Amino acid sequence: MEVKDVETRDHTLTPAKLFRGLLCLLVLLLTAFMMLVYYGFISAIFVRVFSIHYSRKATSFFFGSWLALWPFLFEKINKTKVIFSGEVVPARERVLLIANHRTEVDWMYLWDLAIRKGQLGYIKYILKSSLMKLPVFGWAFHILEFISVERKWEVDELTMHQMLSTFKDYYDPFWLALFPEGTDFTDQKCIRSQKYAAEKGLPILKNVLLPKTKGFRTCLHDLRKCLDAVYDVTIGYKHRCPSLLDNVFGLEPSEVHIHIQRIPLHHIPTTENEVANWLMNTFRHKDQLLEKFHSQGHFPHEGTEGDLSTLNCLVSIITVMLLTSISTYFTFFSSIWFKIYVSLACSFLAFATRFNIRPMPIFGHKKSS
Repeated sequence: MEVKDVETRDHTLTPAKLFRGLLCLLVLLLTAFMMLVYYGFISAIFVRVFSIHYSRKATSFFFGSWLALWPFLFEKINKTKVIFSGEVVPARERVLLIANHRTEVDWMYLWDLAIRKGQLGYIKYILKSSLMKLPVFGWAFHILEFISVERKWEVDELTMHQMLSTFKDYYDPFWLALFPEGTDFTDQKCIRSQKYAAEKGLPILKNVLLPKTKGFRTCLHDLRKCLDAVYDVTIGYKHRCPSLLDNVFGLEPSEVHIHIQRIPLHHIPTTENEVANWLMNTFRHKDQLLEKFHSQGHFPHEGTEGDLSTLNCLVSIITVMLLTSISTYFTFFSSIWFKIYVSLACSFLAFATRFNIRPMPIFGHKKSS
């Protein structure tokens, strides 16, 4: 069966795929810009002045609709099979996700899980700060409250604590995705990781890198009282790991396999050393799971999630296109005041993203303990 997939899937960048990919990229960029400037700016800035809770709900609605374009692109347009396995997890839990980092687009495929659980607009990531400098998308990461890190603990520790302290309201839906390896997997990085492990007496891993424990320990410590569980997510690809452009043009992957294990908080120790050892053992198990995936072509206990709902995706697409059309009309064919508004909104978003500024409610914000 696996050989048949390789033979029938066309990996050639044909003119049709190139045109379709460029068209999809143009649509994604235009809709992202208009959703950010008009609806994201209003929900994340103006509404937040009065209520962080309702600001997050509004932001989730607008950007959940936009983010739904990506799973639709992956599963319906590119015909990539996304196969879930492991445990069936409940909808709308507050969770910390830990995943292996095989390629630059792993984080995008977590949207395929989030959309099935009604959490698409609420998923947040810990990501390297250089990504915040991307035009348009960096503004979106800021509005969606992603946590940017320099990957230097003396710099990141304070930022982590400050951001995590704002996520303790149990009434706010919340998914936080963390890639403990700290970077995507390559053969060269694996060799360095194995050399370090041998020197320190740590497990020699073949399919993942040694996890960095400080970020995970901090997330777990700061959020333990307001989380429902930790999701241990393992991602495997057939038949080649994709890049962003592979996704856009529909070249790779043929299949994405996502294995999920739900871990209740009381199963995870509390002391620093024990948490570090628990994470190391979790990645040792993840390494074994990937080893079996590479030999067998699948994870155990497949079929835990159904197909992506075409109807729900179409509703999101129509919503985004309608809102984008209205915004585009006002920007280019209406009063000059809309052009001034767009200019000011862009300036503010660039400034706020650069200096990590978010308004606080004028009547205060009650933090959950």
